[in-house]
Amino acid sequence: MMRLFIGKEKIMINDINDFTPASGFLKNMIDRGYLHQCTDLTALDRKLSQGVVPAYIGFDCTATSLHVGSLVQIMMLRHLQKNGHKPIVLMGGGTTRIGDPTGRDETRKMLTDEDININMAGIRSVFEKYLTFGDGPTDAIMVNNADWLDQLSYIEFLRDMGPHFTINRMLTFDSVKLRLDREQPMTFLEFNYMILQAYDYLELGRIHGCTLQLGGSDQWGNIINGVELNRRVDRREVYGFTTPLVTLASGQKMGKSLSGAVWLNDDMLSSYDFWQFWRNTADADVGKFLRLFTELPLAEIERLESLEGAEINDAKKILANEATILCHGTVAAETAEETARQAFEQKSLAADLPTVSVSKSDLETGIAVSDLYMTCGLTKSKGEARRLIKQGGARINDEKISDGEAVITLENLNPEGTIKLSAGKKKHILIKPE
Repeated sequence: MMRLFIGKEKIMINDINDFTPASGFLKNMIDRGYLHQCTDLTALDRKLSQGVVPAYIGFDCTATSLHVGSLVQIMMLRHLQKNGHKPIVLMGGGTTRIGDPTGRDETRKMLTDEDININMAGIRSVFEKYLTFGDGPTDAIMVNNADWLDQLSYIEFLRDMGPHFTINRMLTFDSVKLRLDREQPMTFLEFNYMILQAYDYLELGRIHGCTLQLGGSDQWGNIINGVELNRRVDRREVYGFTTPLVTLASGQKMGKSLSGAVWLNDDMLSSYDFWQFWRNTADADVGKFLRLFTELPLAEIERLESLEGAEINDAKKILANEATILCHGTVAAETAEETARQAFEQKSLAADLPTVSVSKSDLETGIAVSDLYMTCGLTKSKGEARRLIKQGGARINDEKISDGEAVITLENLNPEGTIKLSAGKKKHILIKPE
């Protein structure tokens, strides 16, 4: 067991390998690969075993939908509720006006209150697919941090909360340090974000009895701030828990596909394209994604991830179906699978398409999509290819391309070992690596 020292406070961080949880939630988190860091596993496990624990994750309202990059956090709240605890979805109606600087080299775009409220309504519809909301002890609730942040008096807030934060320590957090190391400016407005996030935890403890904050590993410093503030100001024992950063086997950040962000609302991404994202999972990611993004039993997941050769495609279809059922429903998943079957698995359809051979080594490195369209003769120039993409007429494996700077690699191969490029509804070509 290690000790993490924060000011005069001590926060315990347990060695996961030496820990056997009693609570169903923590067992699930560890077995499925959600746990990265926790302030005190032993004490948190005891707390979870004694009764209902209210826990929260914060989401700023920067778009009308969340994308799959947030799905790990959403699934955590779902597991929390299924194990008898209370999820609190915190909407950053107040903090969105500032913007979380974590992982960014520039200031986020400022949004109006009207934009924030519209985005908040869209995000709520995402959570209603995964959580049960209501007034019961384990029913999820959604709260808005503008409810208390808007009421703060600046001088009073500085006097009461400012003494608990030091500039020395704040400069060591990644959200600040990385920006400064890259010699990118950071405004005083953004610098305040971590203090307001810590204050959110304090208020949620006072209003809703919240004793656990969940989040991604990039939020660890902010979460620790909130844990410490609760202890120093209200003498409350609260906990922090983070998940590992999830990336694709290719190293690409989770949440992006060739066509852009993989949104969770079907008005921003069709259920078919959502299904295809999971169906195109790399072999090396199948087991990890089945654990994180489905509720299949672990024994079944172990069987599926052990499949080899062409059989691994069966596991990918199950992953696509299970993830799509949770987000869009059973009918949408079945429809997407049937559409994919017709598009990819009817050999007679593919046999009639012209085939162009491309160097396998070039695809391993990656080929710009505009170059590939021109090389294959689907467009006369790279500029024409970019215009086709901008107009929504370019597709790869029947998935619309929206990013004119996208790069095509071997990761884009379909189950037949080819890449289908389309220009409009009638011009199609199969790319075959050699």
